Parts: sequence; structure tokens; C-alpha cells
Amino acid sequence: MANPVPSACCVVLAVVVVVYAQRHSQQDSHIQYERVGADVTMKCGSMDWDAAVTWTANGTDIDDSHLNGSYLILKKVDLTQSGQYSCYEGSSWHLKYQTYLRVGVPPKEPVLMCRSNNYPKGFYCSWHLPSPTYIPNSFNISVIHGTREMVCEKDIFPKNRCHIRYLQLFSTVKYKVTLTVTNALGKNSTTLTFDEFAIVKPDPPESVVAKPVPNNPRRLEVSWQNPSSWPDPESFPLKFFLRYRPLILDQWQHVELSDGTSHTITDAYAGKEYIIQVAAKDNDIGTWSDWSVAVHATPWTEEPKQLTTEVQITGETLTQHKHPALRGPGYG
Repeated sequence: MANPVPSACCVVLAVVVVVYAQRHSQQDSHIQYERVGADVTMKCGSMDWDAAVTWTANGTDIDDSHLNGSYLILKKVDLTQSGQYSCYEGSSWHLKYQTYLRVGVPPKEPVLMCRSNNYPKGFYCSWHLPSPTYIPNSFNISVIHGTREMVCEKDIFPKNRCHIRYLQLFSTVKYKVTLTVTNALGKNSTTLTFDEFAIVKPDPPESVVAKPVPNNPRRLEVSWQNPSSWPDPESFPLKFFLRYRPLILDQWQHVELSDGTSHTITDAYAGKEYIIQVAAKDNDIGTWSDWSVAVHATPWTEEPKQLTTEVQITGETLTQHKHPALRGPGYG
């Protein structure tokens, strides 16, 4: 006669598998957005108010004290309560409702900046939020020049930036850029209005090098290159601003240079290490760039001469100053 125990085990295992599958099925699933501090009520799908149900959050059973009938009540939700909420029917654990709760806040006014670092080709605008919303946001930007709407081509990276090409140079008509940020809990916007010339700001000079001048203890030679993003330095030349100081002092010395990409510092302190930076600006319009990467250099110093001293000690002098303990046997 066959042993009935294995068959019974198979039946129990099958029941467990069915219950597990019911608890983890994705029926009636969606995302629910709620504001931080809000009271949230979740209904268990089509179940009646007085139906026996069990709620879970991220797979953990929720205490019945949070239920009003079959409804789940969450008071003053915070960020830690984001997650997957599921409702199961009675003891059968049949999934009746599932939602992913995302707790967040509406966006604050975004920070928008527009700048031309490759004049006269065009300009770019970049943006960010002053504080996180903890939920997805979408951004929409519009650029208007006079009565004409222009295309702002979004960058692949970084995602919060787009480029606009100038269609007309030396225009006196202002640009108007509006950025709108939207999420499931609200939206906000900001607008910039500016002249073409006002936003010209080159990138910092590149390849800054500082080195000592041989046989000159108070001089340093500094050289640099135009920023590679500046497309036409011949037609739109840059001027430069050099600052330098010894590490032992906090006060900078400054030199403005109308042309060229080099300068010789003639008033350095001998033997002191210096820190040096350079900024750039279009000759006629816009504002100064940020400072370049700092470089360090120390003026030339003369190699110390090797001193040689010969000392002649006579036997008589040595004998006169000999310590008694060091006198040889039979002395005196």
C-alpha cells in the first residue's frame, strides 16, 4: 500500500505557494503621491468598509490601530512612510489593492542661470531646485527674443541645461527665459529677462604655468592659454586679470592685462612660495570669469656656497688643554 504522507505534503506545499503568489501578485497597482504632513486614507480596492482585511507596508503587517474598517489611515505622513502598501482580503490573503506611496513636497521656485561662455555663438541656461522634493519633477523652459520663441536644445549631460544659438548678433532686444517645474504635488516657475551682452562670461583661462626666472630672486614668469570654449579670440579678444600672493600673507596683489597671455611678476618676495590665479573677460562686454585653477611657484634662489674651514692645532696647545683624566701614564 502506498504511503499517503508524501501526497499530503505536496498538498500543503501547493497551498503555501498559492497564498504566496496571491500576496505578491501585482493586481490594481499604482503610485500615490502625498504631501509631507498630510493625513492619508487608502481604500482596499472594491472591498466594503466593514470587510475583514490586512494591510502591509513593504511586506510588513500594519497594526489594526491604523485601520478604520477596511480603510488604512496614516496621520501626518513623513518621508519614512514612502513605500509599497498592499491590502489583502481576510484570512485568504487574496490581494485586493496595492499602491506605492511617494511622500514629498511641491517644488519651490527654481534657481535659473543663463550665460554665454562661447560668444558670439550662443548661450546656455542651467537650473536647479533650492531644496529636494523627494518625488519626480519635470522642467519646461521657454526662450523668447522679442516676439520670437527660440529652441533651447537640452544637453544629454548634465540634464538640467540647454543651449540656445544666437540668430541675430548685437541685438538690443531683450531675451526672456521662463522655467517651470512641475510635480504631482504642485508647480512653480521663475523668469529671467536680460540683454545679450549682460550674460557674456568666459570660462577661466587654461594651462596656467608659473616658474622662477633664473638669477632673479624677485621675479616669476606666468603664462596661460585662452579658454578652449572661447571660439574666436581674434575677433573677440579677451583681457585678463592676474592675482598673486605669498602663502604667508592673505592679501592679494592684482594686475590687469589688456592683451597677451603672459606676465612677469617683478615684486615677489625672495624665497617665498606664491599662489597665482588668472581670470578672463571680453574686452568690451560681459563680466569676469571665475578664477583659474591655482598654481604655486617660488622665485629663484641662489644655491648656498659650501664653506671649508681648516683648523690647525699644535701639539703644544693640545698638551696644555688636556684633561688630567686623559693624560698618559707617567705624566708629570
